[in-house]
Amino acid sequence: MASGESAAPSPTPPAPDSRAFAILRIPRLGLTVPVARGVSKRSVLDKGYVGHYPGTAGPGLSGNFALAGHRNTHGEPFRYVNRLREGDRITVRTRERTFTYRVDQVLPQTAPRDVGVIQAVPRSLVKPSYGYSRPGSYLTLTTCTPEFSSAYRLVVWAKLVS
Repeated sequence: MASGESAAPSPTPPAPDSRAFAILRIPRLGLTVPVARGVSKRSVLDKGYVGHYPGTAGPGLSGNFALAGHRNTHGEPFRYVNRLREGDRITVRTRERTFTYRVDQVLPQTAPRDVGVIQAVPRSLVKPSYGYSRPGSYLTLTTCTPEFSSAYRLVVWAKLVS
């Protein structure tokens, strides 16, 4: 590196499942919860963590930082994500810095197989009027719906603001 150049921030290094690498805060819900790598029920979600979908972007990076959490049982971190509204603030704190996102869209119900919602440019494959058409820095929260059921998925999308 030449003198005077600064290194670009590096993404948070991978951590094994069951070890938090970030803290998710949603003030509207009074929620503070650790984020671990992976979405395994046994080693991540059933331990009360929010899980980071493998292959999705890291916090603050271009692409889609996609997370899953239980709505009921095991700490139920996403119990009330259905209460989020456009403009609500969500922060993700890593060792390096804190990233702020603002809720932009809510997809109240989609099929569990709707993998489009966690793609780099998230867009529902089942309900294509929901989602985005341009690259950006997104945060996706996914959980089961209706409560006490895993029949469908509820999705909340937010855009990075700082």
